[in-house]
Amino acid sequence: MSESAKSATSDGVGGLMESIGGLARAFGDRAVSTVSDKVGSVTDKLTDYAQNPGGSAVAEGAKTLAEGGSPLKAGAKSAVAAVKDKVSGIFGGGGDGGGSGGGHRFINFVEAIDVGAPIDVVYNAWTEYDTWPDFMKKVEKAQLDEDEGTVSFEGKVFWSNRSWEATIVDQIATRRVVWDSTGDKGTLSGAVTFHPLADDLTRIVVVVEYRPRGFMEKVANVWRPVGRRLRLELKFFVHHVMTDVVLHPDDLEGYRAEIQDEEIVRSHEDVVAEQEESESEGEGEEGEGEEEGEGDQDAADEASDEESDEESDQESDQESDQESEDEQPEDEQPEEERPRARRRRSR
Repeated sequence: MSESAKSATSDGVGGLMESIGGLARAFGDRAVSTVSDKVGSVTDKLTDYAQNPGGSAVAEGAKTLAEGGSPLKAGAKSAVAAVKDKVSGIFGGGGDGGGSGGGHRFINFVEAIDVGAPIDVVYNAWTEYDTWPDFMKKVEKAQLDEDEGTVSFEGKVFWSNRSWEATIVDQIATRRVVWDSTGDKGTLSGAVTFHPLADDLTRIVVVVEYRPRGFMEKVANVWRPVGRRLRLELKFFVHHVMTDVVLHPDDLEGYRAEIQDEEIVRSHEDVVAEQEESESEGEGEEGEGEEEGEGDQDAADEASDEESDEESDQESDQESDQESEDEQPEDEQPEEERPRARRRRSR
């Protein structure tokens, strides 16, 4: 190949390489420009939202940016907060029960179970709140304030401890208990009613309204763990009553205060005193009735004895008359038979 041909080929290759290099530089500059524009846009938006907050996700990113963090880190935190808000909205609104209908969303549980014990014993066992941790698995502490009509609870949820307070709204001994509760991570409000089926058989019906609060509670609520826990704790209660309480029912007094609209109308002591008084009056009336019944029975026995004496006298009189008739002599025959006897002898 001649020198001129080699020179032309070299020039062509060199030009092609320069063109490819220029194209690569152009693409690189464009990519860098695009990324810079996007980062600048995010920075501008975060700065704007930092001055005028518009949501928890953007506020989180603006906070990071204000503290001197990089724009990429601020954007990442903003995205994570946005996802968290989105999931919270799916599972029931914001953390304070707000958001898109979050304050009105709750999970309703209705359970009924029979207990082989009288209704008084079942009610007393249920309202002995201080003993709940002895037989319930997840209740660690329960304390009743009789003067206020409130019960403070502490329990374990997964690996965390939770505390809440229940206020008794309405209560009638051996009939129903209605309560409302408050708690940082959720509330459990509801009612329990007691129904006598027989002398030694009682049915309890429990209605619970659960309002989860907090991210973990709302996510876990998809599997309805509260409903399963409620059923299990009811079974523990039945086991406690039928294996322990029925052996010494008089040891439990329960909480029998009458409550209406969260106000104690009659205290526990007043209700118990009235019940004991009515029971003693009932026993006194039964004793008087038994005495009257015994007096009536004695009078009836005396009248029966008199009647039997009269009957025996009448029977003795009849027997004596019969004996006198049987002892009459043979000669004392009727007048009609005497001539016939004479005729027979003359023949």
